[in-house]
Amino acid sequence: MTDALLTERDGAVARLRLHRPDLHNAFDAALIAALIGELERLANDDGVRVVVLEGAGASFSAGADLNWMRGMAAASEAENRDDSLALARLMRVLDELPKPTIARVHGAAFGGGVGLVACCDIAIGAEGAKFGLTESKLGLLPAVISPYVIAAIGARQARRWFATAEVFDAAQAQRIGLLHEVVAADALDSAVERQVGLLLKAGPVASAQAKALVRDIAGRRDRDAIDADNAALIARLRVSPEGQEGLSAFLDKRAAAWTETK
Repeated sequence: MTDALLTERDGAVARLRLHRPDLHNAFDAALIAALIGELERLANDDGVRVVVLEGAGASFSAGADLNWMRGMAAASEAENRDDSLALARLMRVLDELPKPTIARVHGAAFGGGVGLVACCDIAIGAEGAKFGLTESKLGLLPAVISPYVIAAIGARQARRWFATAEVFDAAQAQRIGLLHEVVAADALDSAVERQVGLLLKAGPVASAQAKALVRDIAGRRDRDAIDADNAALIARLRVSPEGQEGLSAFLDKRAAAWTETK
């Protein structure tokens, strides 16, 4: 466990709190590893029936940590592939967790943060929350999280938001299916607790296996191949001229060379 991730237990409910508030709960390799480890531990804890995922401070998760991005921009394609496979594993572990999951979303949810929201079974957002799949601004794509985001919002919506990198609000997130419910910020906790209460009233086996049923009915594909292909894609993009220019521009706080203004 790391200080960047906190777990609280209240009976059958476990709360996983991303705890890097000064960095808006941005990901790095250590946080990804900690999340994987804790989710796997909770998966095997028979006393846990519901998992709530939330962020400390002003945001849910603002995506990738700048220092982590800087390191990966300088890394080899093979190193980027391995790094991306770790993120893919996190998304898969969360998506397939044999417990119902609730995302409590406030503030910013960008990039991988959107992936976490999409992987949760229930997503409740505060009215002021902001969302963005902003990778294309860097010459990249949200490849690793794409299976989960597309499953949540559909292919048509994904084609828009993946390409434009436009930031959108909670109401739009609900319209496209990323959020199930949007409430006032001061009602967020009560809305989450209502969902927790409903899950605790359902049969433990039934509520835990609901996602597996949906996945089976929706049709399985080779998820290992998808993860491998997507990790390879983002690795290629990160080390490509466009990816290097996009990451450098972002880190240098300047416009990318391809940017055009209207």
